[in-house]
Amino acid sequence: MKEKPDILVVDDDMAHRTMLKALLGRWNYDITEADDGSTAIEKVKERSFDLILMDIRMVKVSGIEALDKIKAYNPSIPIIIMTAYSSLETAIETLKKGAYDYLTKPLDFDKLKITIYRAMEHIRLKEENQMLRETLGRQFDRQHIIGQSPAMAKLLETVAQVAPSEATVMIRGESGTGKELIAGAIHFNSPRKDGPFVKINCAAITETLLESEMFGHEKGA
Repeated sequence: MKEKPDILVVDDDMAHRTMLKALLGRWNYDITEADDGSTAIEKVKERSFDLILMDIRMVKVSGIEALDKIKAYNPSIPIIIMTAYSSLETAIETLKKGAYDYLTKPLDFDKLKITIYRAMEHIRLKEENQMLRETLGRQFDRQHIIGQSPAMAKLLETVAQVAPSEATVMIRGESGTGKELIAGAIHFNSPRKDGPFVKINCAAITETLLESEMFGHEKGA
């Protein structure tokens, strides 16, 4: 994320936009303004924003309608909805449509600051997680496992066969022979690649606990 994140403020109340621009500027954000939902949609298509702060009731295109179209175009962008007409039904509707959060006017500035920070942090962690997954995926890609021998070729062929399956796989070998690399290759070439790749030091777990963790147990047994 950039050093000064870009926030798009969408509100047909010019005085409120001006106030938010000054406030968010003091919090070290770059601000772009839009006076209605249709303008906001066009601006999102023209450039990227780190967050959108949008009023729900506007004359031309409402915040609800703009929320739908912006999320269809860019699902990852966090959108915080503002409204002076608070209702539980409206809040639930905006959250179901993908809004990050919902704030009522007049805005509580402390709550606004915390909500923006949390939204930015949420996106940052998602981006870092995605980058880490891509890095691990490349690291454990079968094409990056070095070996030209017939035995290695057969091993990689086995990896390709078992990775898409639900089979339990036991990998055996001496220390330093690449068991973890093969385990990673199976995981990151499987339908479970978006889930965690959990490594456990079995030597640090007692035999009875390891057996229970791996194969389960019945209470009282």
